[in-house]
Amino acid sequence: MPGLDLLGLAGAAVAGTLAAALLACVPGLHVYSAAGLAVALAARAPGALPEDLLAMFLLGMTVGYAVVNTVPAIFGGAPDESTLFVVLPGQRYLLQGQGMEAAAVTGAGSLGALLALLLAAPLLPRTLPTLRAIVAPHLHWILAAVALYMILSEWPKGFDREKSRAGRLAGGWRSPGAGLLTFLLSGLLGMALFYGGLVPPEAGFQNLFPAFTGLFAIPWVATNLVSRVPVPRQEAAATLDLSPGLLARGVFAGTLGGFFAAFFPAVTGGIGGLLAGQATAQRDDRLFLVSQGACKVVYYAGAYLLLFVPGLHLSRGGMSSMLGILYTPRTPALYWAAVGSTVLCGALAFGLLLVLSRGAAWLVARVDYRRISAAVLVLLVALVLAVTGPGGLLVAAVATAIGLVPLLFGSRRSNCLGVLLVPLTLQLAGLGPTVAGWLGLA
Repeated sequence: MPGLDLLGLAGAAVAGTLAAALLACVPGLHVYSAAGLAVALAARAPGALPEDLLAMFLLGMTVGYAVVNTVPAIFGGAPDESTLFVVLPGQRYLLQGQGMEAAAVTGAGSLGALLALLLAAPLLPRTLPTLRAIVAPHLHWILAAVALYMILSEWPKGFDREKSRAGRLAGGWRSPGAGLLTFLLSGLLGMALFYGGLVPPEAGFQNLFPAFTGLFAIPWVATNLVSRVPVPRQEAAATLDLSPGLLARGVFAGTLGGFFAAFFPAVTGGIGGLLAGQATAQRDDRLFLVSQGACKVVYYAGAYLLLFVPGLHLSRGGMSSMLGILYTPRTPALYWAAVGSTVLCGALAFGLLLVLSRGAAWLVARVDYRRISAAVLVLLVALVLAVTGPGGLLVAAVATAIGLVPLLFGSRRSNCLGVLLVPLTLQLAGLGPTVAGWLGLA
C-alpha cells in the first residue's frame, strides 16, 4: 500500500477505540455526540488533522463504542437503539449475579462478527455496487414492509385470561394496540424533528439525540428508580457456557441482521436484530446475546466501512454521514487499511469490555442500583440540555412519554423506531413534504 502511513492510521484508530471505550461507559452518551464535535472542530480548522487520520480515528470510535456499549446496557440500564434488545436478557443475567458473563457472551458475538467482516471484505467491492443499483429504486417499499412487519409481529398476549368476550378482545389488543400507538406517535415525533425545526440548526448532527434519549434511555432508568429489586453480587465465570455451534448460529444471525441494518437507511441495529432473531427462531438467551453482539458491531462498523468500499462509497449511519461531508476515500488501499484497523480495534475493544465489565460489577455491588439510576438520569438530562438546549429537553420529554407506553403495556420497544422509519420512508417515496404540509410542519 504505497503512500499510506499504515502505522499512523492504525495508531489513530486505536486512539479512537480508547476514547470511545471511556465514552461508552457513560450511560446514555452516544458516540455520535462526541464524534459530531470532532467533525465540527475539523471543519473549522481544515488541515490541522490529516483527513485519513480523522477517518481512522472515527473508525476506532465506532468499533470501540459498538463493542463496549454493552456495559451500560447491562449494568446501567440505559440502552440506545442498537442495544435495546440486549437489555432484557442482560438484566436477567445481572439479577442472577452473572452480568459479567452476559457482557462476555455479547462480546464473543462481536468478535465473531468482526471475523465475518474480515472474511467478507474481498467480496464487498464486487457485490455491493450491483446490489445498491438493484435495491435503490425500491427502498421506500422495503422500509414500509419492515415497518409493517414490526407492527404485525406484535403478538397478542394474555387475551384468554378474561372471562367475557369484551375482556378477551381488550386483552388481545393490549400489546398490539400499544405497539401501533407507539409506532404512530414516534413517527409523528420523527416528522416534527425532520420538518418542524424543534432542535436548533446548529445542533444538526445531534438532532435525534434527545429523541433517542427519551425513547430508550430515560424510560428504562425511570423504571429502575421505582424498582426495589436488589442487584446481587456479580461473579466472574471461569468459562462461558457457549458451544461452538451456538456461537456460530448467533454470529450468523447477528451478522445477517447487522448487514441489513447497515445497508438500508433508517433500519437500526435493533430492527436488524429483531428480524434476524425471528428469521432464525432464536429462543436461547445465550444465542440471543451472541446475535445482538454481532448485529450491533456489523451495524456500526459495517455501515462505516461502506464509505471505504471501492466503487460504492455509501454513507450509512451517523458516523459516515458526518465524515462524508468533509472526506472521500481516495484510493482502494484505504479500504484494506480500514478493514485491518476494524479487526485490530475490535480485538482491543473486546479486552477493554472484559476489564470495564468487572469495574461495573464492582460498582453495582457497592452502590445502590437506584442511586446509580438517579445519577444516570441527571446525567442524561444534563447532556440533552448541553447538546441541544431547551428545545432538546422538550423533545426528550415528549419522547419519554412515548417510550413509557411499551413499558407500561408490555409491547416491543422497537416500535419507537417509527421516529426514523416513518419520515424516511415517506421521504424516499416522495411524500415527505406533502405529509408534513398536512401536519402543518412545512
